[in-house]
Amino acid sequence: MKTSSRPLTYFLLWLVSAIFSLPLILMLSGSLKSSEQLTRDPYRIWPEQWNWSNYLAALESMPFLSYLANTMVLCVGCVMGTTLSCAVVAYGLSRVQWRGQKWIFSLVVGTMLLPWHVTMIPRFVLISQLGLYNSFWAIIGPTLLGDAFFIFLLRQFFLTIPEQLFEAGRIDGLSHWGLFWKILLPLSRPALATVALFQFVQTWNDFGGPLLYLNDPKKFPLAYGLERFVSSYGDQTHLLLAAAVLFTLPIVVLFFLAQRTFIQGISTTGIKG
Repeated sequence: MKTSSRPLTYFLLWLVSAIFSLPLILMLSGSLKSSEQLTRDPYRIWPEQWNWSNYLAALESMPFLSYLANTMVLCVGCVMGTTLSCAVVAYGLSRVQWRGQKWIFSLVVGTMLLPWHVTMIPRFVLISQLGLYNSFWAIIGPTLLGDAFFIFLLRQFFLTIPEQLFEAGRIDGLSHWGLFWKILLPLSRPALATVALFQFVQTWNDFGGPLLYLNDPKKFPLAYGLERFVSSYGDQTHLLLAAAVLFTLPIVVLFFLAQRTFIQGISTTGIKG
């Protein structure tokens, strides 16, 4: 029965993949069409003429390299801040026994129920009073305080690591920091890579943060720059699609490069509660 149902399973997986891939295919196809062809036949996948100049025109219509550099600074800073802070907190909630640990963990998980809009105004007031407004630290700084979802994910992964390894480290005289740096982190690369990938994509796509905390056009990231591009070239759909492809391409490449580590980190998280 398993052998006979396998072709049907593959067909359903292929069908679902094709449905989810269709918008990306249409976006890529439309970015290579002329404005006339895109208006006349928007759903034709194969362009009549490959207009690679659309990408060059999109790049020349906005300071793409400046937006890209700003985005990379934010992504690297946020990934480093989130990964390190969440790993430290998750270690304290999984491998250090102290009174009230479960209550604090429940409180941390409960904060995931709060949407970003609830804390938006208090966070803006705090960042303004700290003098971080209109700087990259306004976006990178909060990641140094951790994220509830990533703390939960890392804690569940840390619980799957055998306790015997930590006992052997204590016998060798390692402190908690030694256990954290020399035993826990090297064994947690899949989970850390998953957190880093999630945070990278989140920062890459972040529009609300730069809109709220930045007002200098020289500091705008790609997400905010793309919105300004839409406002200026809303009637040139072929250029909008080309800019969207340029915006999406790095994330797609990153996912395929980190796909194996990402799947491993997700599949081995939460085995032990």
